[in-house]
Amino acid sequence: MKKRVAILGIYHESNTFSLGTTSWSDFAEGHLFYGSQILDRYEQAHHEIAGFMEGMASADVELIPIFFADIIPGGRIDKLTYERLKAELLKALEPVLPVDAIYVAAHGAAVSEEIRDVDGDWLQALRKKVGQEIPILGSLDPHANVSMAMQNATDALIAYATNPHLDQRMTGKRVADLLKKILFDQIQIKQELIQFPAVISIEQQETAVNPCRTLYADAQELLNQDGIISHSIILGFPYADVAEMGTALILITEASFDTTGLKTEIMKLFQSYFPQFIGNKTEISEVLAKKDIYEKPVLLLDMGDNVGGGAQGNSSFLLDAIEAAGLSNACICINDAALVAKAVNYTAGDWLSLDLNAANPANRKAPYEVRVQEIKQGKFTELIPRHGGQVDYDMGQTVLVKTRSGNFIVLSSIRVPPFSAEQLRIYNIVLEELDWIIAKGVNAPIAAYRDICPTYFKVHTPGECNADAKQFKYQYRRKPMFPFEQIDNYA
Repeated sequence: MKKRVAILGIYHESNTFSLGTTSWSDFAEGHLFYGSQILDRYEQAHHEIAGFMEGMASADVELIPIFFADIIPGGRIDKLTYERLKAELLKALEPVLPVDAIYVAAHGAAVSEEIRDVDGDWLQALRKKVGQEIPILGSLDPHANVSMAMQNATDALIAYATNPHLDQRMTGKRVADLLKKILFDQIQIKQELIQFPAVISIEQQETAVNPCRTLYADAQELLNQDGIISHSIILGFPYADVAEMGTALILITEASFDTTGLKTEIMKLFQSYFPQFIGNKTEISEVLAKKDIYEKPVLLLDMGDNVGGGAQGNSSFLLDAIEAAGLSNACICINDAALVAKAVNYTAGDWLSLDLNAANPANRKAPYEVRVQEIKQGKFTELIPRHGGQVDYDMGQTVLVKTRSGNFIVLSSIRVPPFSAEQLRIYNIVLEELDWIIAKGVNAPIAAYRDICPTYFKVHTPGECNADAKQFKYQYRRKPMFPFEQIDNYA
């Protein structure tokens, strides 16, 4: 008889420093799927659910899709929305029980207005529902803040190993491979969470460059041992004020493997990297001072207005600096539904005034005089694996305008992270001929623009995702924690 494996998840990265909240309508307009809708949506995607489906395809297994809710990062999930999400998940699971195993697609950094460890809460509710004997395995975003509750509720959690996240589908396959060994080979495993009193600065979390590149390599060398099944480096999400915020490592081994001495070595290894976790704060003035020496186009990563970290995407701070320097041939995407509603009343060739300061006080006070270029629906598709693993995107109604200085602004009515260059290409802009591309992210847009922009800078800008985590007022984080406090030796 086939083994019955359920697929479900609640996936959100919550910025507790955001002034807004995330509601049920946000999920409904994003990704809220029941039953076969999950398979239809993700079978051809670059997502972990697709990878899990692929990994289980050859096994004697019946996949039972249950419920999956996912929305782009934003403020805390409001109280009633989270209660409904958890209730819907458990309600959808009830009719298909019993099952032989469960795959959970989680992010690991969700927070609600009432519950700070949302992932730990719904995973514990799931464990209580199905009992201790049913294997629960899952995938995580490395920007998770992993709690002991998450560890205790699951048998194994495996995180993506790249940032930008290009291995999401592969991560789902890794989970599937481990589950097959549990279901069919009866291997016994244990999962341990090692939390470090440190958080990696967000701009230092790009895995292809140091310090992450060598940290990952050193961890791989240390943990390449018989008996160790999997290890996942958790980079952490500093924009969530929770007790479990920070960097960690999830270690999955054979049940009989003694990890006592190994855990001390892991702690020493990570502590040796703490001084490199702080990062550099590059100001736009520093970049523009050397504007003539860069190979174009230059990708300017707007760290403070990082949509992928929960920011609103309405800052013109970097565009303001480019205009003030007398530069042209730049392009930026700004999310502002009110401005779109105003601009659609004009036709191509018309001039209008855009007051960007009304939406974001960091923007310049003087309105922009812009000329309408084109108005269209902002749907686009990304067929190549990019950060986020999604294929289809929708910015709602959009308007392309051009400033008097010759810089493009794409106004969107729905907030969408810059995970794909198609976000700008819908207007047939020849991106390779631009001088400056402003993307509201830190590491994720690098995958989208790496074949277009030979030069990129992570720019320290104001906003809800400020690169300097020390400027946030935390109430719940652990103490001491690097870089907020100095730690000399804890191993």
